[in-house]
Amino acid sequence: MRSTVPLAAVAASAMVFILTGCGGAPSGDELSYEDSPLNEYLSAAWGGDLSPEEQQKKMEEQQAKVEALVAQCMSDEGFEYTPNTDSGTVMSDGGEWEPDKREWVEKYGYGYVNSPFAEQVEENPSDEEGSDPNSEYVMSLSESEQTAFYETLYGPTPSEDEISEDGSYEYNWEDAGCQGWAQHEIDGDDPTQAEEFSELRKKIEELYSTAQDSPELADLNAEWASCMADKGEPGFTKQMDAGQSIMDEQNKIYEQAFGDGSEPVDTESADFEDPNDSPEMKALTEREIELALVDLECREKTSFTKKSLEIQFAVEEKFIAANKADLEAFKAAAEQSK
Repeated sequence: MRSTVPLAAVAASAMVFILTGCGGAPSGDELSYEDSPLNEYLSAAWGGDLSPEEQQKKMEEQQAKVEALVAQCMSDEGFEYTPNTDSGTVMSDGGEWEPDKREWVEKYGYGYVNSPFAEQVEENPSDEEGSDPNSEYVMSLSESEQTAFYETLYGPTPSEDEISEDGSYEYNWEDAGCQGWAQHEIDGDDPTQAEEFSELRKKIEELYSTAQDSPELADLNAEWASCMADKGEPGFTKQMDAGQSIMDEQNKIYEQAFGDGSEPVDTESADFEDPNDSPEMKALTEREIELALVDLECREKTSFTKKSLEIQFAVEEKFIAANKADLEAFKAAAEQSK
């Protein structure tokens, strides 16, 4: 049985569209993702109504529950496993995410390679920041045992037939090892993941998939792409493609260093070179800023942020009108689960 993507995750991924070219506090009559009509219904589930501190606490508590179950599962399969309660994620109020401000873009570009959040972590490091409590145990295993450990933990690597052309594949918790099972056990306690909301979750997935194909947004992207070409950056058809091109190049650099994840890499080896310190990553940092600055100019010229949000919110309003009863029921279930 295929698991349905958690509604909280759908909402979070949906914000990728809304946040494209958008960040920081709006001024005057400018729109922001917080004006999203659907936000009223979804925020209760994905924590949008909580402070950064409350979101951090909730995330850490859920991480601890999941990891405890993972340890139980791994032990049942004959492996040692120490719960890894450090998610590596620090919740923020978003004040430092300002990709619509030139000063910010001149420093961070899109914030992918040189992330402001990485600086935040460096300023407030934990004693075990980024460390895996299981690394020493895994390295003590033979190569075949290491492979078995990771397959038990995460499930087998998807086959070529299971991976689509864009690199994605249909997630099934039953094939995702102990991590998949543990996450499913925790999500099962969430009433918003109940079967009664499965159709609503599917509709929201489809909403944000199809919204990006609207004629209005296509026209806006074409106007933006024309501006980019005029400024020496041809080849992009959608505004989000520009930032995606940086992430794609960054992933290639990481893949060269770490492989596809199917085999463990000894980062303590004298032969290992940190990809973050490589000449290629340095060059990509410079490229990111260069491209993001041109992108910013074209977003400003076309009023991309404001217009794209208006298009998105109009789609959401129609969706709400057609699914209001289900959305109200979902909101009530999310609020009662707190």
